[in-house]
Amino acid sequence: MGAWSARHRKTAVFGWLLFVVLAAVLGGMHGSTTVTEAESMPGQVSRAARILDRAGLQSPAGETVLVQSATRGADDPAFRAAVAQVVDAATGTGRTTAVRSPYDTKAVSADGHSALVLLTLRGDHDEAVKNVQDVVAAVAGVQRAHPDLTVVELGDASSGKWIQDQFNHDFARAEWTAVPLALGILLIAFGALVAAVLPVVLALTAFVAASGLVTLGSGLLHTSNDASSVMLLVGLAVGVDYCLFYLRREREERAAGRDAATALSIAAATSGRAVLVSGVTVVVAMAGMFLTGIADFRAMAFATIVVVVTAVLGSLTVLPALLSLLGDRVEKGRVPLLGRLRRPDALQNGGRFWNAVLTPVLRRPLAATVLAGGLLLGLAAPLLTMHTANLTFQQQLPEGNALVAASQKIEAAFPGSPAPATVVIRSTDISSPAMTSAIADLKARALASGRMHGPIDVTVHAEQNVATVDIPLDGTGNDSVSNAALKALREDLVPATVLTVPGTEAPVTGRTAGSYDFNAKMTGSMPLVFGFVVAFAFLLMLTSFRSLTIAATAVVLNLLSVGAAYGVLTLVFQHGVGASLLGTAGVGAVESWVPLFLFVILFGLSMDYHVFVVSRIKESRDRGLATRAAIAHGIRSTAGVVTSAAVIMVAVFAVFGTLSMQAMKQMGVGLAVAVLIDATVIRAVLLPAVMSLLGERNWYLPRWLGWLPDLSHGEPATAASPAPATVTKPRAGRRRLVRD
Repeated sequence: MGAWSARHRKTAVFGWLLFVVLAAVLGGMHGSTTVTEAESMPGQVSRAARILDRAGLQSPAGETVLVQSATRGADDPAFRAAVAQVVDAATGTGRTTAVRSPYDTKAVSADGHSALVLLTLRGDHDEAVKNVQDVVAAVAGVQRAHPDLTVVELGDASSGKWIQDQFNHDFARAEWTAVPLALGILLIAFGALVAAVLPVVLALTAFVAASGLVTLGSGLLHTSNDASSVMLLVGLAVGVDYCLFYLRREREERAAGRDAATALSIAAATSGRAVLVSGVTVVVAMAGMFLTGIADFRAMAFATIVVVVTAVLGSLTVLPALLSLLGDRVEKGRVPLLGRLRRPDALQNGGRFWNAVLTPVLRRPLAATVLAGGLLLGLAAPLLTMHTANLTFQQQLPEGNALVAASQKIEAAFPGSPAPATVVIRSTDISSPAMTSAIADLKARALASGRMHGPIDVTVHAEQNVATVDIPLDGTGNDSVSNAALKALREDLVPATVLTVPGTEAPVTGRTAGSYDFNAKMTGSMPLVFGFVVAFAFLLMLTSFRSLTIAATAVVLNLLSVGAAYGVLTLVFQHGVGASLLGTAGVGAVESWVPLFLFVILFGLSMDYHVFVVSRIKESRDRGLATRAAIAHGIRSTAGVVTSAAVIMVAVFAVFGTLSMQAMKQMGVGLAVAVLIDATVIRAVLLPAVMSLLGERNWYLPRWLGWLPDLSHGEPATAASPAPATVTKPRAGRRRLVRD
């Protein structure tokens, strides 16, 4: 691929540009189809959404307005006047289908100082989010007219509006921050403007093309906003890394005295191959997310696979074409004091820092293995206490947010009201005396259970034979108390009441139910996903390196880095240790989708470094170096590029750790920590130490696996360089050989 691209430079470059433009234009013309609620959630929540969809009913977007006074009771004339103004103001916006007074629904707190006005907005969730601002403004007007009272609004639409706006703002900031960061780091790494710009431009064009392809494919596999965000995150990271691997090797060979054609050929045969293997590994890891059966995860997997394949394609085609076209002009725009690229020792020997780290590791590999392994196991220890949950929006939003304050006030006065469970009942005759009696019995038993509270709201759609019963639960919405109440409702109350009527279906949905079902689905699918990813990563490494030991070592080291990242994530975001440094606080749980997502992403991305480093070690060994000397040469010669690649990934991921949403913070910090650990403790200490201890056993392959293809890790034979001088001194002892 590299040779063809170098020979057909214009075809490769203009073909790539045409591909990017066509993908973007066709994707824009096609438009994207996003996942529905019925697709995105598992279990009873999905069943409830399908019942409403088939009945032509939209899940109503409910809003709650709290009217509260520290001194006046709900029967006070001024209090009643404020409630009436809220009802009139909300109705006057034309955005509501129902406005219910607390004096009709009996939604008055036990102490008599708080009341709830219940609103139902027009349209589906998206339409409600779009139009809720008019209602919020109307309610705010009532608050200004009654400064002695508390009049605040909270609900699915108002919180959804805030989250949507903040999400868009955060990611716009992340995009504008991550790209300059990557460019600045590459400028330091290469010391030349052109060389620094190339990887960023190729990564961005790969992302643009992949976005168009994902949009085109969304008719068959629905996409989501999360998928687009993940595609940007991963696409920028791997796109820059792949180009960096390729470009750095080509520059290294030129610095060593190769002619342009030979340097490009060597880069294609070595780094190009490592890019291909790394890309395939990421694709296989992401494919594991399809096994969850959750639409959002399928969307994220598909988007990530497309952007990684596109980035690999660009790195192996248009990049060699551009390097052939530019030649040594790729070093144009050199920055004073940073232009060290021409120094062969800076590229091949790893610099003083990496030599200082590697020398004691190779001298005492057992001690290095014990220390590094102990450190990683210590970091992973908090994983044993990890608790996952679908975080409520109160947990997602930053402290001090107005919506969080409103939620806390409502929950204090009306436990469970902001996020009630909804029983969606479909029957052959929803208005029959038997069903009417069963629903009344359900309400009575719910209130008598001690786990649920009023107001219980019943809405009957007689024409569709569907009814919904909103029942507030105890607890915060995703804690053990709420889960116990949900379990009692699902397993005891609903079967004993409405399900006794023949021909009835009654799944329970709502925020607590969604969290519970999603978490259960995630927990159940994790062993399958983990097994799939680990097994296929092992097979890929075995095929690539023809070594059982290398494949097993790769899997174990990657599991250690993932475990350490999990431990840090649990310590910071669940227990709150050091959370204030990140501008957040411990919320008692890790977002339920984050661990699985981190696993597949990290297992794929960590292979970038592993394949790149071990390929270089294998290449050196195939050229005649003893294993320990090959390890030293491989680590030192890749130290610079691994450092640059890791710093870029950590910087990009850390940007996402600064976003407002708790889930995004957890994802960004988890990825940044894992990559940092992987590129330092794993690659610089544990990998060389373990390989040194194993010695020639690193290349062990049983005879019965001899049929595996022999995929060369070295440069083309015509471009082979003589082995390092150490190979010509066989009489030197092993210690002398490594030192040389």
